Amino acid sequence: QVQLVESGGGSVQPGGSLRLSCAASGRTFSNYAMGWFRQAPGKEREFVAGISGWSGGSIYYATSVKDRFTISRDNAKNTVYLQMNVLQPEDTAVYYCAATPRLATRWSEYDVWGQGTQVTVSS
Repeated sequence: QVQLVESGGGSVQPGGSLRLSCAASGRTFSNYAMGWFRQAPGKEREFVAGISGWSGGSIYYATSVKDRFTISRDNAKNTVYLQMNVLQPEDTAVYYCAATPRLATRWSEYDVWGQGTQVTVSS
């Protein structure tokens, strides 16, 4: 079983950047597809980005973040990243990483979750 711990959240001004990291424990990390989700106050959890297992050859992005966010993985470090550029106030949310056997965009398809990290975009 994989356990996940996110880091890298914080406060940034509009137009700024942050890089989130999700460190996984367990020797089977490379087998899992990984996803990033976010949840703003009063809103449902939404898919942000996902990357397939092993080489990460398949990647999905939500339309709202495509061309601004980049997901990547380093299996040697058991870590998945989310590089977020040109951040906007509407990106403010708690960001979660999650693991699933097969790449998916629905949160219900993911069975292992981190505790979340807050991202606040404000001037």
